[in-house]
Amino acid sequence: MWMIGRKKEQQILTDCLKSPRPEFITVYGRRRVGKTFLIRQFFNDRFSFYSTGIADGNTRDQLKVFNNALKEYGCPDRKIPTDWLEAFSRLKTILEKETVKRDVSGKRIIFLDEVPWMDTARSDFRRALDYFWNSWGSVQQDLVLIVCGSATSWIINHLTDSHGGFYNRITRQIHLLPFTLQECEDLCKANNIILSRLQLMEAYMVFGGIPFYLNLLNSRLSLAQNIDELCYQENGPLRYESKRLFSSLFKNAEKHATIIRMMAEKRHGVTRKELAENSSIGNNDKLTKALSELEQCGFIRKYKSSASAKQGFLYQLIDPFMLYSLKFLENGELQSWIDFVGTPGYYAWRGNAFEVLCLNHIPQIKESLGIRAVGTLVYPWRSKFSSPGVQIDLLIDRKDGVINLCEMKCSNEVFVIDAQYEKQLSNKISVFQAETKTNKAIHLTMVTSNGLAYNEHAGNVINVISGDDLFENSNR
Repeated sequence: MWMIGRKKEQQILTDCLKSPRPEFITVYGRRRVGKTFLIRQFFNDRFSFYSTGIADGNTRDQLKVFNNALKEYGCPDRKIPTDWLEAFSRLKTILEKETVKRDVSGKRIIFLDEVPWMDTARSDFRRALDYFWNSWGSVQQDLVLIVCGSATSWIINHLTDSHGGFYNRITRQIHLLPFTLQECEDLCKANNIILSRLQLMEAYMVFGGIPFYLNLLNSRLSLAQNIDELCYQENGPLRYESKRLFSSLFKNAEKHATIIRMMAEKRHGVTRKELAENSSIGNNDKLTKALSELEQCGFIRKYKSSASAKQGFLYQLIDPFMLYSLKFLENGELQSWIDFVGTPGYYAWRGNAFEVLCLNHIPQIKESLGIRAVGTLVYPWRSKFSSPGVQIDLLIDRKDGVINLCEMKCSNEVFVIDAQYEKQLSNKISVFQAETKTNKAIHLTMVTSNGLAYNEHAGNVINVISGDDLFENSNR
């Protein structure tokens, strides 16, 4: 079995095969992150039953597809079930046969993929799944039911955090995250994609750690050529991906898109109040639901800083591909990435995108600092009073009495601090200490793509985290 990363997830699945009890597993995560691949590859497609929902299908469409799967696994009844209760009754009959296909462990494995699509309006899907599990599946010691979906909020709200029939029925959860830089490197090597680590970081800034996107890279092309082919050709597979992505995940996709666009304009995040002031978003339960769904799908993060205690949480867009799409694909202004590389606009984008990359690798940064187990708040900071304004890219506010003041710099060569930048850094520390009145020690920390030159202006730097450090897996 060949698989990149996913060691923790594979261990969960292995534990299920060794378990003496029935197992009900939910698998969720952002679309294209590799959920179906993980399950099919791990079990080598040896399922007692497998079926998947179809996008935009009505109840009859979903039942027809499910019925086709029932027939494939030996159901003699050819007619489409009248409802989901009947469909699951037929599934039970199949699974009770002595000849049912089993995993090598002896377990009966049921894999229901893209379940949120099966749950169409006014159908009895959830009620039928509830009845199937609670009346029969939950007492079958050799049964493993795996339910998967990209609509993360559906999985969480209707199964994992359900207060109805599924309450406390889910035995294990797998939240599949995008690849880390190290896993992206491993995938590219497996596909014979030759990229330097700086180029891998840039690939992450464009595609995020999404295996599906990285698998589209052509080994014969440079990274810039690949980006042009995938994103700027009229038939490029990722040219309209962001629109397809949202419409497949959310029923009211335009509201989610509006929220995302507002966040993209303020890279350090927006408050709920700022979002609610947009008339097309509004301040109601729909905004609460949309923010929750975006967070659960991994597009945004919700965070609180010591400075924002009174104004509540901030919401920040942290999905690299969405940020890239909003800036360079949605408006259609950029026609070629190759022509854009090396321009001032390119370097400005790369600097901001590197900050997002670092936000997605906080565990690796903490590991490099030796504070993996230390409680932290992670947030940017902006002065309210200084002129000119002072802004800090990232603070790691630690419970052990230290604040790592992080400056993140992406450069082609080893980064060099000159006299002018040294003064800027000293001023940032002074202004931050004066305004926050913190009594914690401030450790100036440089996070750079290619390391730091140690010269006479780098004396105040306590920690240096290089691009190579970001490639560490941090036991994930």
